[in-house]
Amino acid sequence: MSSPQCQAVLLTGVYGSGKTSVVAEMATVFEERGMAYAAMDLDWLGWFDVGWDDDEAHHGVMIANLEAVVRNYLDAGARFLMFALSIEHRWELDAIRSAIPCPLSVARIVAEIETIELRCAADPTTGRVVDLHLARTWLDQDLGIGFDDFAVTNDRPIRQVAVEVIAQLGW
Repeated sequence: MSSPQCQAVLLTGVYGSGKTSVVAEMATVFEERGMAYAAMDLDWLGWFDVGWDDDEAHHGVMIANLEAVVRNYLDAGARFLMFALSIEHRWELDAIRSAIPCPLSVARIVAEIETIELRCAADPTTGRVVDLHLARTWLDQDLGIGFDDFAVTNDRPIRQVAVEVIAQLGW
């Protein structure tokens, strides 16, 4: 069921492309404009390990968490929902759409591998090493492409990228 008073966007793209940074900057723009919003990196809703390795089941937990969080955000008065997550498969997007009761647009954040390498090198955690490997794989194999309504290149200050995404959405 769609709620006409809310709108949502999912920023997707390869690991290290800047999705979370753009969502955070979009949130800042919304604060400055006095607009009711909620923002989140969806990775945090599915960051757990209970001993099983099943991507679809793991994603199911993230979706259940997303449904609860979205309900809470909307009940609190948020009207613009902004999320970040790399998606590889159509079923992942379909599940996200089913968890959000308002129209969902998808914006793909695009960055060159050299930019991603610089970002990952600045944060050399084990997770970032894995992210860089995944980014290279996704770029080499054209994974995660074709789910977006529009794409924005992240090759300039984050504020400019965020404002462009907001403009493309008509928000």
